[in-house]
Amino acid sequence: MQISRIGWKTVQFSLAIIFIFLSWWVLALLLDTPAFPPPLPAFASFFHSLQGDLLLHLRISLYRVLASLILAATLAIPAGLFLGKNPRLDQYIAPVIYLTYPIPKVVFLPVLLILLGIGDLSKVVLIALIVFYQILVTTRDASRNLQTEYILSIKSLGANSKELYQHVYLPGCLPAILTSLRLGLGTAMAVLFLTETYATSTGIGYFIMYSWSSLAYDKMFAGIIAMGLMGFFLYILIDGCERYFCSWLNP
Repeated sequence: MQISRIGWKTVQFSLAIIFIFLSWWVLALLLDTPAFPPPLPAFASFFHSLQGDLLLHLRISLYRVLASLILAATLAIPAGLFLGKNPRLDQYIAPVIYLTYPIPKVVFLPVLLILLGIGDLSKVVLIALIVFYQILVTTRDASRNLQTEYILSIKSLGANSKELYQHVYLPGCLPAILTSLRLGLGTAMAVLFLTETYATSTGIGYFIMYSWSSLAYDKMFAGIIAMGLMGFFLYILIDGCERYFCSWLNP
């Protein structure tokens, strides 16, 4: 049964890849412009660029995304669990979250560049700040909506507050937390591209925009492919964490 499920997943991914390549190829034929090359020349440029400086830019971008996600999760998950477990305190904190959540955090990019410099720190902090709210709100809501029976049953066994977090709140909220990480990954990738187009000379975003300004459209698409693959493999990593830590969801 497990083998057939893996086989079906492989077929689904294969069909999706074929559909994307065919759509890309047809669109390239219709546009007929060097700015939108067909798949084969684009991937040829991608593999050729990996032998140059693309791999260095890819490593830097990967570090920035991973560091920002880890920082955001480290701060947001405990805060979300705590607020969900303590609704009275959440009544006072919730207005602050609702007032600051809708503010587009990217407007603080110039401020962070001034305060933290043009290196990795300002970029990581900005991405983490944006993803933080997504993880915080999702975790808090999941924690607040846990079934009371689970909590009371553990309390009846004499569990303390730490054990409640360890055996009830964290496992019960983990699927929602991983879902928020998936959503946060998409946001992080978009903000990463934005941050790497200002006051920097490293990262995939810089590589793409520099290639575009140089009219090197083949290298530009090599950077686009690199960023797409990086996001895809990070998404697969989060998906694997869900299958491992939340095995009861996929019996």
